[in-house]
Formats: sequence, C-alpha cells, structure tokens
Amino acid sequence: MDTSSPSAFVNGALLGRLAGRKVRTVVQVIGSEIGSVVGKTTDDVQIFVRGSSPAPLTTYVEVIGIAESDNSIRAETWTNFGNTFDPQNFNELCKLANGEFKHLFM
Repeated sequence: MDTSSPSAFVNGALLGRLAGRKVRTVVQVIGSEIGSVVGKTTDDVQIFVRGSSPAPLTTYVEVIGIAESDNSIRAETWTNFGNTFDPQNFNELCKLANGEFKHLFM
C-alpha cells in the first residue's frame, strides 16, 4: 500500500473542500462520453469525472484523482465496483474519515 500520497475519502458534500487534493470516492454512473463520466455520489450529488475510463463501466465505480472543484474530479485510477453496492455505507465512511475519526484515515 502506497502511503506517500494518501487520498481522502469524499462524498459530494466534501468534494469542494478538498479542491486541488487527491481524493477517493464511489460514484453511480449516470452517463459517459469520451473523456468524461457523469455520476452521482453516495450523497446524491451529481459530479463530472474527467479522464479515460475503463470500458465497459459497471454501475458503481471507485475513482481516485484530483478534486478540481465542488463537482469535478480529474481521475487517475478507476475501479469497477460492480452493479450492486451500498452507497449509504460508503457515505457514512466518508463522514467518519473526515470527522471525529480523521486521524485513523490520514
């Protein structure tokens, strides 16, 4: 595990606070075009993920990359998470990782 450049777990609400930093999130794919994907975060915020995605995409995708704004990520790594995923659990993880238990994740 590479710990030299950790990525913060984020949902849509946390994305804007970390602009310019490396982040990790899971999105539900809504649509895709060449070079970008429109997705819904685990707290129901629509975002744009830029970069070359693997083909084909599953319904849920983990993205690690640089937060560009409050609704955009420039992806470095894409991982298909399949077609069934519990977004509520990941959303709670994001809250814990950026709140009271932040010291355990960074």
